[in-house]
Formats: sequence, structure tokens, C-alpha cells
Amino acid sequence: MILAFDTYYFDGKAKTVCLEFEQWNEDKNFKIHTEIIDNVEEYIPGEFYKRELPCIISLLNKIDLTNIEAIIVDGFVYLDDEKKYGLGGRLYEKLNNKIPIIGVAKTNFAAIEKLKLALVRGDSKKPLYITSIGIDLDDAFEKVASMAGEFRFPTLLKELDRLTKEL
Repeated sequence: MILAFDTYYFDGKAKTVCLEFEQWNEDKNFKIHTEIIDNVEEYIPGEFYKRELPCIISLLNKIDLTNIEAIIVDGFVYLDDEKKYGLGGRLYEKLNNKIPIIGVAKTNFAAIEKLKLALVRGDSKKPLYITSIGIDLDDAFEKVASMAGEFRFPTLLKELDRLTKEL
């Protein structure tokens, strides 16, 4: 099983959505988990994880993690080439380094050069930035590249983004 998470912030609240699916190239069959949390931390540049990690952990606590192949997060695993943890790295640590985490970011983060790969999908000129922990980066890259959809964003990640913003 694969899990993909995203969180949307509004009015001091956070709506976190998780899509649960079986195959990397899935485009239709998925289960939706969702939760809204009040009193969310303010955004602090460079410390995004402090805001989003509690939201993801809260929803993860409601999901059976027995057979999870990997978790996809919207963001970076590392923040630099010295392996300073970003959201993905901190989540990996919270899960006792047992479940691989793949970061899929829409915008580049210049402080990290070696530990990311740029994935160009469809006709887009703009890449997605892939980082990983607990799984080889090339393997993570191939898994995201294999996800269904002909556009920049894989179909399920686009659906995840849409569901997250749907209030």
C-alpha cells in the first residue's frame, strides 16, 4: 500500500488528506482519509515541518500502517546536501525509520543539489523535485515517474491537491 499526504491551511485550521492506493500507476482506485485540525502552528520559513508534521501524524494514527510500501509527502525529505531533515526526513524519524518517504516538491529548493532529482513529466518544462529516505533516490524517482497521468502532476497527486483544497 502507498500513502500520499497533503495539507491545506485556512482560518487557523489545517485540512490534511491522505490517498491510500495499491499500485504506483493507479489512477482511479484509492481510499480517502481526511481530518481537519484547529489551532495550527504558524508558518516559519525553514521550519515548515513544525506546521505540517503534526497534521500528518494525527491522520496517520487513524490508518493501519502494517503494509505500507512508501509515503509520499508534498515537500522535501532533506533541506541540504548534509542531510538536514525537511518534512519527509522528520516524518521518517517519527515512524522509527521503518517506512520509506518520498518527497515530491513543486518548487526547487536551492540549498539541496545532490540529494534530489528533477522529474519532467508530460509536455511540461517545469520539473517536480524528488527526494527520498529509506528508499534509493533513483528507485523513488522511477516510482513517481511511473505514476499515472500524462501531465506534470501524476493523476492521484493532482486529485489529492484538489481534495485538500475542497472545503
